Amino acid sequence: MTPLSRGFRGRPRRDIDPARIPPGQYAVDDFPVLSAGPTPRTPTADWSFTVDGAIDAAASWRWEQFMALESETFTVDIHCVTKWSKLATSWTGVSIDTLLEGVETSAAYVTAWSDGGYTTNLPLADLTGGKAWVVHSFDGTPLEPEHGGPARLLVPHLYFWKSAKWVRGLRLTVDDEPGFWEAAGYHNRGDPWQEQRYWND
Repeated sequence: MTPLSRGFRGRPRRDIDPARIPPGQYAVDDFPVLSAGPTPRTPTADWSFTVDGAIDAAASWRWEQFMALESETFTVDIHCVTKWSKLATSWTGVSIDTLLEGVETSAAYVTAWSDGGYTTNLPLADLTGGKAWVVHSFDGTPLEPEHGGPARLLVPHLYFWKSAKWVRGLRLTVDDEPGFWEAAGYHNRGDPWQEQRYWND
């Protein structure tokens, strides 16, 4: 397995409502960096995002086209499988509902794929209904490469490995296809409130 690069040097917070923290987690103030392998650095001039797979016609956006789509700014808590949680994080991005508007599909699953070869699988139902975005800004500034910029998937109700960094597309599939960490033993869904960290959780 590819080693993780770690950038966590923070301390747990003890001044927050424990009801906001899933079991086994602790809140931090900083934003830890954990990646499998080197950090891709794709210029926005070379970036595109594609939705394909089990749909009638694929759709693709260059950076300028993507940035022209309707964006939302919102605040959510995020939870990493390595047990840190960061509360009240502010993001700006495009809802998956917007990207899939008008798409007809028999697919029940999605594989998100990224620069660097990373993939992660999710039920389509975990990405729609206002639950997920492709985000390009964090806390009012462009998303840094270390945190997945120029754009990353954000699925805040699941463990953070499902929020694929450096995301470049969503492939809709009829069958569930485990991604990078799922094939290595992580839980297929990753609900932090159910402590779904590993296969046997």
